Amino acid sequence: MRPSSILFLTLTLLALVGATANAAEPVGPKLPPQVRSLLVQEMNAILDASEAILGAIVRGQDDVVATKAQAIHDSFVLRQEMTAENRKAFMEAVPPSFVKRDRAFHRLTAELAAAAREENRVRQRRLYAEMIEACTACHSRYASDRFPRLQ
Repeated sequence: MRPSSILFLTLTLLALVGATANAAEPVGPKLPPQVRSLLVQEMNAILDASEAILGAIVRGQDDVVATKAQAIHDSFVLRQEMTAENRKAFMEAVPPSFVKRDRAFHRLTAELAAAAREENRVRQRRLYAEMIEACTACHSRYASDRFPRLQ
């Protein structure tokens, strides 16, 4: 076997082992039903807005991108509708890395809204791609029970 083939196989194996090591346990099953329902509600609202953003980006509709991205940023359904008891259960169920990713995602959508208000379409496309990558990374890490094909 050629040294380059051995290197390729070694790097591939390391990547697969690293991906498995980075996989976290799904958070959904750890949540009380009411909290899980709110989380799914927020994710569905984000999905709807994300689809609208894509359509608006390809049409050059900066105002729609700004409105929908800002709506995602401001959504925080969980924060708005959870009781103190549910919030405590949520924070006990999710790892700190989940909360960190969620905050970073919402900051990213605020940046997308700002880029749209500035009519900076190149930045909008870059930020939208980052936003979708953030969604996929989070789902593969924390919702593998719902999205097993992302593993």
